[in-house]
Amino acid sequence: MEQNQQKLRNAVSDVSKEIGRYYNELELEKKLGAIEEVEQAECQCCGMKEDCTTVYITEVQECYCGKWVCGLCSEVVKERVGRSPKVAMQDALNSHRDFCQEYNATTRLNPQLSLTLSMREIAKRSLENRKSVLSITKLSRAISYP
Repeated sequence: MEQNQQKLRNAVSDVSKEIGRYYNELELEKKLGAIEEVEQAECQCCGMKEDCTTVYITEVQECYCGKWVCGLCSEVVKERVGRSPKVAMQDALNSHRDFCQEYNATTRLNPQLSLTLSMREIAKRSLENRKSVLSITKLSRAISYP
């Protein structure tokens, strides 16, 4: 009989511990609040994907004309708007998106071609600068010597 009572006490003790543990977990959930679900958002400019909460996605979309942009692109757009107050947020977004699309279409697909085109542009500018300097020098010589 005493053995049965001991088993019953142990069972009651185990159940009360489980109830206490469950109660503590509920209290912790109340303190922390509901854990928000995370979803993947894609940047409207560069196409990068990030895992964000829906609240954060909504906040970013409110700031950027209903479009979600990543942190890097948002900094570029903010800087462009800050530099020139005449530039609207939508114009800055469109300009940066166009830049990203051009970059993704050329540089990422064929880096060697991109490097070649960049070197060609540098050479072209250098030649134009030399021509303008030479024409100024010839002009000054013509004026100083009759």
